[in-house]
Amino acid sequence: MQKFKDKSKKNKGFAPQQAPQEFTRVRIPRNKEVIGIVEQRVGANRMIVKCLDEKERNCRIPGSLRRTLWIRPGDTVIVEPWEFEGDTRGDILFKYTPAAIEWLKRKGFIKETKNEF
Repeated sequence: MQKFKDKSKKNKGFAPQQAPQEFTRVRIPRNKEVIGIVEQRVGANRMIVKCLDEKERNCRIPGSLRRTLWIRPGDTVIVEPWEFEGDTRGDILFKYTPAAIEWLKRKGFIKETKNEF
């Protein structure tokens, strides 16, 4: 004969379930890096980026990323200002995906902007 276990003592010895932790794989700016939004392509590998530190920079895509980063106006990127001419120039290091942009907005890294129209 088969013995049945007492089902009234469910989860005996197990800890109660905890809320799952949120793991993030979103790249956050480090050191001097700034988040920016591409406004206009100027030509070749250069573009005008409006950064969140209230500065507008003429940025370029470094040679190692030139063929892997495809950037259009409206994309959200990470900019590293140059050591000299840091207020006017910089390098684009990373492009965010739409899901990562939503996460950044929820966590307060990017403020919601009002549409002009």
